[in-house]
Amino acid sequence: MKKSVLFIFISFLLFSCRSEFEKVRTSNNPERIYSKALEYYDKGDWLKAQTLLELSIPSYRGKTEAEDLFFKYAYAHYYNGEYILAAHYFNSFATTFYNSERKEEAEFMSAYSNYELSPNPKLDQTYTQKAIDGFQRFVNTYPNSTRVQQCNDLIDEMRSKLEIKAFEQGELYYNIGQYESAVHSFRNMLSEYPDTEFADKVRFLMLKASYSFAKQSIYGKQKERFEDAIALYEKFMKKHSSSKYLKEVRSIHKDIQSELKKFES
Repeated sequence: MKKSVLFIFISFLLFSCRSEFEKVRTSNNPERIYSKALEYYDKGDWLKAQTLLELSIPSYRGKTEAEDLFFKYAYAHYYNGEYILAAHYFNSFATTFYNSERKEEAEFMSAYSNYELSPNPKLDQTYTQKAIDGFQRFVNTYPNSTRVQQCNDLIDEMRSKLEIKAFEQGELYYNIGQYESAVHSFRNMLSEYPDTEFADKVRFLMLKASYSFAKQSIYGKQKERFEDAIALYEKFMKKHSSSKYLKEVRSIHKDIQSELKKFES
């Protein structure tokens, strides 16, 4: 009997000590849960707001409150640093509430959430490309938006990151001795980023890689590949006649000419 009384007393204490948040969360009262979710949201308590907003969604789907609920739910994920989910829910909001005056902001925030996921150039750039695509769609859809300049600035920032990534990829191929892949990678980079600030270094490394590739080729392929290197030399001289790499470029050209003379005899 004493044990039963003690158990009831402890249970009462535990229930009494439960936080207000837990009481609301387990109340099964949709109006109370949604009201408290908005209160936490306004206070900037994003985790609690997100939890209660999620519980509210089934009860308010199709009702007038749904638009505001879904919009705040996406922002709660964003403010909690859950950018993958934030991008998803902002995009979902834009497609679900396509007549909403908040649609423009949601589409911008979907792209911006992917921007928040964009890592440094050494890592995978999937989210960088997603953000670029999202901002470009935004600019095309809302050409008169006040956010267009910001979108263009962010696109430039991320394209610069992709440019560095492309350069480092080609440089890696060169450093590990995969010279043919280095030339191919650098050529793609110049095609994608013709105005790159690395242009003279890229063409310099292409020439070095092409020369090294020719030298390590079988005899029957060498002449053709040395001639390919000569073409890269001529391209370099045409584009970068005052480059800091000029002295070494001329030295490589001299070596290539010496190699080609062997085929004349």
